[in-house]
Amino acid sequence: MIETDICIVGAGPVGLFAVFEAGLLKMRCHLVDALPQVGGQLSEIYPQKPIYDIPGFPSINAQELVDNLMEQIKPFHPTFTLGERVETIERNEDKSFTIGTNEGTQIHAKVIVIAAGLGSFEPRKPAIERLEEFEHGKGVAYMVKNPETFRDKEIVLAGGGDSALDWTIHLAGISKKVTLIHRGETFRGAPDSAEKVFNLAKEGKINLILKANLTKIDGNGVLKEVHYEDENKAIQTINADYLIPLFGLSPKLGPIADWNLDIDKKNQIKVDTTDYSTNIEGIYAIGDINTYTGKLKLILCGFHEGAIMMQSAFKHVFPDKHLSFKYTTVNGVHEF
Repeated sequence: MIETDICIVGAGPVGLFAVFEAGLLKMRCHLVDALPQVGGQLSEIYPQKPIYDIPGFPSINAQELVDNLMEQIKPFHPTFTLGERVETIERNEDKSFTIGTNEGTQIHAKVIVIAAGLGSFEPRKPAIERLEEFEHGKGVAYMVKNPETFRDKEIVLAGGGDSALDWTIHLAGISKKVTLIHRGETFRGAPDSAEKVFNLAKEGKINLILKANLTKIDGNGVLKEVHYEDENKAIQTINADYLIPLFGLSPKLGPIADWNLDIDKKNQIKVDTTDYSTNIEGIYAIGDINTYTGKLKLILCGFHEGAIMMQSAFKHVFPDKHLSFKYTTVNGVHEF
């Protein structure tokens, strides 16, 4: 059981900045995100995209903003559960919460902050049978959480974007055999990465199969074979310990829809703009996941919401303490 003051669901920019605001008030945070790294959409979808509306930065790349936010919250030592999705929330007798993930992680917190952006990013799965049978450690993985899992294994990756290219390159030096299957002849990912993949194939360090589609997987309890249709419409078979389909991510509200929150028709959580609280005491929502009259889906607006919200959260974490607001220029930023 992970113990914390505040559990933040979502480790995008708004969730990360909320850690800073909590830290100023001596509240500890644990963040949970379904993605394998922090940064949310910024890191996963457009890390090199310039952002122009962050105060004090005429222009800053998305990933640079994430890196800066991580540096900013270092003094407060936040903890993270990445690559896992929050599934359940239970209210305890003392009004605290027990949060459970799809991998069985348990978190105990006095406050929950939902900063999930557009919702949880779920993998786009190939349309083949028996996928679920081999999920959860039995051979099918939709992200690489720990590359060492694949050391000396026979790996089949599928996809044509940056993730497929990057992990093909990385695992080529770790796994026993790496095969990349792509339905096209060219890649959507960075040209430099595509060139490296083609070179690895020429050198015989990976097996590159183009103009092909996954058709079937087989195994007895664990994955053993991956079948695909080649460019001549013939069915081929590859021995495999793991299949890693990397076809991108799609945002979905996910289990949040089952938490009895007040949600509108656009799958956004309604909040009270006094403190961005939801209809459930002790649960707040900030960033793109929430909605109210005049809402603007901007990172800087999420920052504002996080600052206001943490002032209210303090009352739940420290009900017997008086909150005295102080400027950081006067009080500074102190580790704890």
